Amino acid sequence: MSRGQLDLFGADQAPGVVAASISPMVTDLAARLPASVRMGTSSWSFPGWAGLVWAGRHPAEVLSRDGLPAYARHPLLRAVGIDRTFYASLPAEALALHAAQVPGDFRFLVKASQLCTFPGLRDGPGRGAARDNPRFLDPAFARDAVVAPAVEGLGDRLGALLFQFPPLPRAETRDPPRFAARLRAFLEALPRGPLYAVEIRDAGLLHPDYAAALAGAGAAHGFTVHPTMPSLEAQAAVAPVERQPALVARWMLGHGRGYEEARDLYAPFDRLAAPDPGSRASIAELVLRAVRAGKEGLVIVNNKAEGSSPLSVLELARAVASLAPAG
Repeated sequence: MSRGQLDLFGADQAPGVVAASISPMVTDLAARLPASVRMGTSSWSFPGWAGLVWAGRHPAEVLSRDGLPAYARHPLLRAVGIDRTFYASLPAEALALHAAQVPGDFRFLVKASQLCTFPGLRDGPGRGAARDNPRFLDPAFARDAVVAPAVEGLGDRLGALLFQFPPLPRAETRDPPRFAARLRAFLEALPRGPLYAVEIRDAGLLHPDYAAALAGAGAAHGFTVHPTMPSLEAQAAVAPVERQPALVARWMLGHGRGYEEARDLYAPFDRLAAPDPGSRASIAELVLRAVRAGKEGLVIVNNKAEGSSPLSVLELARAVASLAPAG
């Protein structure tokens, strides 16, 4: 794995946000990983990562603005998620600023707007009845508001565009083949070129017709460790890694906990508060299958998985290195 391009950040790191010192053990471990699979975290703005990613402690808003170059200097962090685009799209200019702060072999996993993936709208949290969302599975909206800015802003640093479907109303989930047909029509109408991935949160939609829809559209199943979904092994039984255009996996939550509970228990995200070796082994096995099949991969880890996503990436890297040949 070449990191030579990182030298360009040497004297140009944002003032006050300096990368943490990396031990030779971590550097050697990174060199043993398959170059085709990139790992990273769901975001990069956590003050609790001082000593892990940052040399010092900084407010979250400073890290959000200035921390990405230091993050990208970590040899194990070759990708990152951009989650806030789920709530509000970012213009190409903002994404281009991110792209300019990372080396050429770095990749972003960008979440598509929730307007693409949920059929109802509300006036605000807990306010009023849901009304129909006309942008749900609307390829024209997705093309203009999601795909175009990501492609223009990130260029070849765009790893994948992820369409995450939250738990859907019964009207959408009671007929999995119908959902699969609508999903395929949506994906096939999107511009060709980017890697599209789909992450579902309804186990009933993990159906052979869903896998066939993804295959027909050239999109990837987004493997996820999340309480709403069956095991990664069960997901791979329906959507085998070998049949995906690339591996896209997110380790989101462990131990059956919700986001708020995990956040309150794990903050400030500076330690592995709740190790989950079973999920770690399952993800490592997915990576091994992808490498054997000649697939590239993106693996994104959330702080709420074990308590500290940089440390989870470190342990996952150890698991992967013990299984997969370097290259």
